[in-house]
Amino acid sequence: MLSLNKSSKLYTGDGSVDINGKPVLKQNTGNWRACPFILGTECCERLAYYGIATNLVSYLTVKLHQGNVSAAKNVTTWSGTCYLTPLIGAVLADAYWGRYWTIAAFSTIYFIGMCTLTLSASVPVFKPAECVGSVCPSATPAQYGVFFLGLYLIALGTGGIKPCVSSFGADQFDDTDPKERVKKGSFFNWFYFSINIGGLISCSLIVWIQDNAGWGLGFGIPALFMGIAIASFFSGTPLYRFQKPGGSPITRMSQVLVASFHKWNLEVPTDSSLLYETETSAIEGSRKIQHSVELK
Repeated sequence: MLSLNKSSKLYTGDGSVDINGKPVLKQNTGNWRACPFILGTECCERLAYYGIATNLVSYLTVKLHQGNVSAAKNVTTWSGTCYLTPLIGAVLADAYWGRYWTIAAFSTIYFIGMCTLTLSASVPVFKPAECVGSVCPSATPAQYGVFFLGLYLIALGTGGIKPCVSSFGADQFDDTDPKERVKKGSFFNWFYFSINIGGLISCSLIVWIQDNAGWGLGFGIPALFMGIAIASFFSGTPLYRFQKPGGSPITRMSQVLVASFHKWNLEVPTDSSLLYETETSAIEGSRKIQHSVELK
């Protein structure tokens, strides 16, 4: 019994595994030792995203010579796409790939999109000629094609990063350990701080560079930071804790709805220790959420 208790303290209690699928030691993985790589990834990715999104209307009107209405429409459509693609990334992460490989795959797509966008703003053949007086030549279909290819690769890439990075950071803290559970709340404070730092740099320095030093450099710097984000993420691999994919989230959502309606009038004991709960979730790859009264 003593040996069993000692073993339980050495390993996480939430089913976490390493990159090879083996149980992980608490002392060597996760916790704050893994978080700087994840926070760095988020900060650089948000810097890259806002470095494109903040000044995109200006690029479309000034460099691609679109009208204000067309430019605003294109930016709105792209922005909306960026908020729809996380549905794809979330389903893939939960049901098939896991958060780590989803972030890795979509980050690569994101970086390719950033590089394509930088080329479209840097290489003369990929952008229309400058205005001469009041005459502004329109972009060719090929030039539009290269630009929008890069733009929508970014939209697809952000779909695998946005829903997974914060959850992957939360996976680094063992829910069954009271001390680590407290630290998880602190992680989210730093997570949103990282987002705001990336956004602040983009909305000030990057926008200034785009307006004053050129769009090639203004897009190239966010692309560089996206490359740094990928390097930061992969460099932390030996320290990460991984949760196995738990099957389709649609199935689990349906189970919650059915159980909620079925137990609508169920009397719950005031003493939570009297609740009958198994140690692990019935859904493979998932862990149970501890009982609370926060949603009463």
